[in-house]
Amino acid sequence: MNDAVENSVNRWHWTRVPVERVGEAVIHFIQEIGELVLLAGRCSIWFFKPPFRGRLFIQQAEFVGVGSLFIVLLTGLFAGLVFALQSAYAFSKFNAESLVGATVVISMCRELGPVLTALMVTGRSGSAMATELGTMRVTEQIDALETFGISPIQYLVLPRVVALIIMMPLLTMLFNYVGYLGAYVVSVGQAGINEGTFLGRIYRMVELNDLLGGLGKAAVFGSIIGLIACQKGMNASGGSRGVGFAATTTVVTASIGILISDYFLTTLLLMVAP
Repeated sequence: MNDAVENSVNRWHWTRVPVERVGEAVIHFIQEIGELVLLAGRCSIWFFKPPFRGRLFIQQAEFVGVGSLFIVLLTGLFAGLVFALQSAYAFSKFNAESLVGATVVISMCRELGPVLTALMVTGRSGSAMATELGTMRVTEQIDALETFGISPIQYLVLPRVVALIIMMPLLTMLFNYVGYLGAYVVSVGQAGINEGTFLGRIYRMVELNDLLGGLGKAAVFGSIIGLIACQKGMNASGGSRGVGFAATTTVVTASIGILISDYFLTTLLLMVAP
């Protein structure tokens, strides 16, 4: 009898543990979303309150834009080269090589440009922001700002979020341009597609909404990167290990958030302007 009771208790325990872990994960996820929403709301409020710290914004814009320029251009160039090469191979099976240019440009503007740019900026700038703010948190520099009556949201978070929102569309445009040049080189120089046909298809098939939709995505991705990086950095604890953990979770969480939000933004854009 005792063995039967003990076995039933053990079975109940092992079935309860996974349920608890799932519940904890769900609660943690909801808390994270709530903290990001609150942070976004506080940033929106401070955006309209003086003093307006333009110098801090310019510093962060330079850090995000100029600092990420090389990796974004390099990624855009080889993304255009590879995608054009694969498209030319695929379309050659249907004698439709003339569609390569328009296909590459539309894909760049709508998806590849904003998404790959966001992922590169996340790895380079997002992790650095989380590391910087995390270091300030564990060394009590943020507490010192609050002691002097300076809002950490206005002084530290807002310039970074606004810089990412503004610089992401600009970096995406550069990514698209360099990717287009790479696609042109491969299509015309290597695949032997007629230059006039390549350019003509782009002119007839690519619309302004394709570009604007991608730039809108890039701005949203910038806000996601900024909010997650600042939230992780501001809540870092546990010394240098906690700072490293904040940087790592920033890259992982922001990358997942970018890919998930890209699906919903794409669905919305197709509904509004197919």
